[in-house]
Amino acid sequence: MVKILQVFSLAIATSTSLIASTTLAQPSHKLTVVVDGIARPRGQVCFRLYDKDKGFPQSDAGVIQSGCTNAQRSSVVAEFRGLQSGTYAVTVFHDENNDQKLNTNFLGIPREGFAISNNPPIKIGAPKFNNASFSVEGDTTIRVNMRYL
Repeated sequence: MVKILQVFSLAIATSTSLIASTTLAQPSHKLTVVVDGIARPRGQVCFRLYDKDKGFPQSDAGVIQSGCTNAQRSSVVAEFRGLQSGTYAVTVFHDENNDQKLNTNFLGIPREGFAISNNPPIKIGAPKFNNASFSVEGDTTIRVNMRYL
């Protein structure tokens, strides 16, 4: 009888821990960003992923993932993995001279190509996070168009 109770207790403990780990585990998603319109296949294309407006779009503050890929064609693809469901925004720039920054003129106007999620219109100043943000609820693919001024 004691042996049966021990086995029964072990079975309950195991099933309870499995249920707890299943309910606590949050799914992770993949975001694929396709960048079209790269004018010159040289240098690299760099990406920054934000999950809030802090630092968006010009600062590293608030960046949750980033990286660069070679600009070998007129289109490149980047993937961000391990994302939770939520709201995100992406900035992209074509680092033609491989100096790890978006080069600008003395007025702050970009000298290299750039792109922002949702392809918002560019007016005076940079777009706001809420104009560039999109929802990730599962694996998601977005397309952005590189702009050269």
